[in-house]
Amino acid sequence: MFLTLTALVGEPRHGYGIVQEVERLSGGRTQLKIGTLYGVLDRLATEGLVVLDREEAENGRLRRYYRLTDDGAAALEQEAARLAENVRTATARLRARTVTS
Repeated sequence: MFLTLTALVGEPRHGYGIVQEVERLSGGRTQLKIGTLYGVLDRLATEGLVVLDREEAENGRLRRYYRLTDDGAAALEQEAARLAENVRTATARLRARTVTS
């Protein structure tokens, strides 16, 4: 969910574009399957964090483009802050462990 929202920060993207951006953002550590992605997008849409931006036909296939909502950006910002705090806590504990070892 976090990387999916992050992938939509700059511009609306279609499903495969989101998959590619998530892989790029994670340095290849996260490889979303299309089926998994659409389940995540449905949940995010239900929560009002993303919306369908537009649909385009390309090579006989319909591409749905999703965009981040203001609520989605706020949720992403909150989650980024929460994760950053978790990193600070873990780093501090590791430093303390190194000093006492």
